[in-house]
Amino acid sequence: MAAIAEATRTFADLTFEEKLDRMALVAVKVGLNLREGQELLITASLDHVAFVRRVVEQAYKAGASIVTVMYADDDATLSRYKYAPDASFDAVPKWLTEGIAEAYRSGAARMGITGANPSLLKDQDPTKVSRVNVAMSRASKPAMELVTRHTINWTIVAAATPAWAKLMFPNVPENEAVARQWDAIFHASRITGADPVQDWKDHGANIARRVAILNDKRFHSLHFRGPGTDLVVGLADDHLWAGGGGVCGNGIFCNANIPTEECFTTPHKDRVNGTVTASKPLSHQGTLIENISVRFENGKIVEANATAGEEALRKLIKVDEGASHLGEVALVPHGSPIAQSGLLYWNTLFDENAASHIALGQAYATCIKDGETLDEETLNAKGANTSLIHVDWMIGSGEMNVDGVHADGTEEPLMRSGEWV
Repeated sequence: MAAIAEATRTFADLTFEEKLDRMALVAVKVGLNLREGQELLITASLDHVAFVRRVVEQAYKAGASIVTVMYADDDATLSRYKYAPDASFDAVPKWLTEGIAEAYRSGAARMGITGANPSLLKDQDPTKVSRVNVAMSRASKPAMELVTRHTINWTIVAAATPAWAKLMFPNVPENEAVARQWDAIFHASRITGADPVQDWKDHGANIARRVAILNDKRFHSLHFRGPGTDLVVGLADDHLWAGGGGVCGNGIFCNANIPTEECFTTPHKDRVNGTVTASKPLSHQGTLIENISVRFENGKIVEANATAGEEALRKLIKVDEGASHLGEVALVPHGSPIAQSGLLYWNTLFDENAASHIALGQAYATCIKDGETLDEETLNAKGANTSLIHVDWMIGSGEMNVDGVHADGTEEPLMRSGEWV
C-alpha cells in the first residue's frame, strides 16, 4: 500500500526539499548528463547554498570524480566598486581563468547556477562595470571558446534568491516572493510531471522535429515584423539550426539551458538590416536595460537607444567590433509555458525562452556546418561573428510575424502573432 501511495503522489504533494532534489536531479541527469568519473565545476551565488548541496549530492551519485563549487558574494562585489583603487577595474585573477580553462580542457563539465540580483550594479559607475566585464571577457575567452564550441557538456539552471524574487514579485513579503519564484522556476524547468527525465526527452524530440524542418528549408534570411520592428536577419552561409539538447565534442548529449524552448541559428554578421525594438527588459551584469531600440545597417548597429540603462547598452556594443553585430537569432513561440505564465523573470535564461530573440556578439560554431572543425577565419568568412560577449535580448511577442526568405526573395510564413504557422 505504501508503494501505491508513493506512486500516486503529485508534484504538489512533495515537500520543498523533495522538489529541490528533483530539480537537482534534472540539472545533473538532463542538463549535464554527467558521466561516471567526470569532474564538475559549479558557479553559484552564496544564496544558492541549499540547492548547490543537492546538486553536489546528485553529481556524486551519478559518479562524479570531484565537484568544485565557486561562490559569488554580492556584498564582496559591491565592496570592489565602492572601495577598490581605479586599477582594480582592469584587473583579472588570471590564475583563476587559466585554471578554469585547464579544467575544461581536461574534461570537466560546467554548471552555472543563475539567480544573482539583476539590479546589483544599477547604482555603480557604468564605466567601471564595463571595464570589469571587458577584462573578464578577455581573460575568460579560452574557457568560453570551449563552451561556445560545445567541446564540453555544460548547462545553466536557476535557483531563487531574495533579491531576484523581490524584483519578480515586488508587492508581497520576501519569504512569499521566494516561494513564488521557486514555484515559477520548477514549472518553467519542466520538473512537475510524474517522470521529468522522460518529459524532457519528449520535449527535446518536439524541438528536434522543428529544427529538422527549418534545416530542410535552407532560408537565406528571416524577416521580423512587429511593433517598432522591421528587421531582416540574413543567415550565415552553411548555417545550421539547433535547439533543445545536442551532442558535445566529448560525445556527451546535454541540454545547455534548463529551461529551453528555442530553435536558434547563426546570422550572417554583415547581412542584418532594419530596426528592432526589445519586447522585454534586458538584465545584464547587474544593470537593467529597458525599452531597447536599435537600427542595423549591413550587420552593424548604427543607432541604439534605451529608456533605462542606455549608457550600459552603448558601452556593451563598443566592447569590441563584434559586439555591435549579431551572433544568434532564435525563434520561440508565444505559446511557450514561460510566456503564458505572464511573468517577467528579469533573467535572460527564462525571458529568452518566452520570446524570439537575437544575441549580440559571439556566434556558436556548432550552428555552422562542420563548424567545430573550422578555424576562426573560415567561420568569419561564412558570416559567423566573433566577439568577447554573447548577450541575448528579446524581440518576440504575440504581435510578431516572422517569414523565412528564400534566396530568390520569396517569403514563406513561419510565425503569425508569435505562433508557429
